[in-house]
Amino acid sequence: MHLILFLIFAGFCLAGAVNLLLQTHPINSALSLIVVMSSLAVLYLLLGAEFLAIAQIIVYAGAVMVLFTFVVMLLNVGEEERTHGSKVAKTIGFPAIFVFFSVITTVILEAQRHLELTSVLVLIAILGAVVLARKEGHS
Repeated sequence: MHLILFLIFAGFCLAGAVNLLLQTHPINSALSLIVVMSSLAVLYLLLGAEFLAIAQIIVYAGAVMVLFTFVVMLLNVGEEERTHGSKVAKTIGFPAIFVFFSVITTVILEAQRHLELTSVLVLIAILGAVVLARKEGHS
C-alpha cells in the first residue's frame, strides 16, 4: 500500500513541477508549486516523518506560498513573454550542465568523507540569483 501511495504522490509531485515550468501566468505557477509542496508533505508522512509533513504544510504550502501569491498579485504581473532563448545558452549551457552534474556525481561517489552538499546547493542558488538579477544591458 505504501508503494502505491508513494508512486501516486511522486507522480503528483513530478506533474506539478513540470506544470510549474510550463505555465505562463505566475498565479498558475504558484498553484502548481502548492501541489508540489503538498505532495512532498504526503511523501514525508509515508516516511514516518510527521513533524516534517506538518511543517511542510504550515510553513511552505501555507505561509511561503501565501507570500508568493500576495507579491505576484501586488505587482500585478501579467503573462510571461516567451523568448526563444540565446544561442550561447543552448550551445554552451547544456554541455556545461552535463559536465557539472558529472563532476558532482563523481565527487559524491568517490568521496570517503562527509561532503557538505548543502554548501554546494547554496552556491548554485547564489549563482542563479546573480544571473537572474543581472540587468539586460550589462555583461
